[in-house]
Amino acid sequence: MLAFFAGLCAGSFLNVVIDRLPVMLSRRWRTDALQALDIHPPRSGAVFNLALPRSHCFNCGVAIDVWQNIPVLSWFLLRGRCHACQGRIPVRIPAVEAAGAILMLAVVGAWSYTLAGLAFYVLLMALLALAVIDYERQLLPDEITLPLLWLGLLAAWAFEATPTLADAVIGATAGYLSLWLVYWAFKLATRREGMGYGDFKLLAVLGAWIGWQALPAVVLMASLLGLAYASIGLFRGTATRTTPIPFGPFLASGGSIAVFFSPHLPLLAPLH
Repeated sequence: MLAFFAGLCAGSFLNVVIDRLPVMLSRRWRTDALQALDIHPPRSGAVFNLALPRSHCFNCGVAIDVWQNIPVLSWFLLRGRCHACQGRIPVRIPAVEAAGAILMLAVVGAWSYTLAGLAFYVLLMALLALAVIDYERQLLPDEITLPLLWLGLLAAWAFEATPTLADAVIGATAGYLSLWLVYWAFKLATRREGMGYGDFKLLAVLGAWIGWQALPAVVLMASLLGLAYASIGLFRGTATRTTPIPFGPFLASGGSIAVFFSPHLPLLAPLH
């Protein structure tokens, strides 16, 4: 039960990351661009990061009370609407919170209460954040992918398990280069960009965490999921053949499935 509630709280924090990190990056990029043009942007006294300001309504900006911020439960008590303005609260909020709890139970079931389990929970939650951010913003932030890559290599060194450190290094290299080659082959053939560099980094992350052996299965699952999503969009008329589709959510989904169904990873042992 404690693991379940801890997962709900982790999911609640993940919503903060999903909502605020892209805004923080956008503001930083704008400031950097203005400074490069020797334009000094006006200073804002308001602090905006993952901790401040406190949680507030997306629509009216009213601060959210504690009882309105209980993971999953508050959304149902409020019937999916803000208490102050009756604006809709995205269903993504309770969905991510519930996913945090479900992933926590799945990780505990696979690895029990070990450091390996904690490491893989961090991976899975980061993949969830990347999937949602890419779906909503078409962005895979380096601030998540790059630390996750190094953490995967560190986990491969620290734990007695597959992937070994060699498999992880080969997996990270193969993951990046494989999509990089696909990107350039597509661009040379069509003069259009078929994916972003964030996709290369995400597959490198997965290669570091699950080894090069699992990458073909991950790419196959991601491609099939992406194809199914695109086909549904075409059938419903909500997309066309030229509508850009983020690949990150499908890579993250394929990687998450591979984590649990790889024949080796659930056998991870604690630190030496």
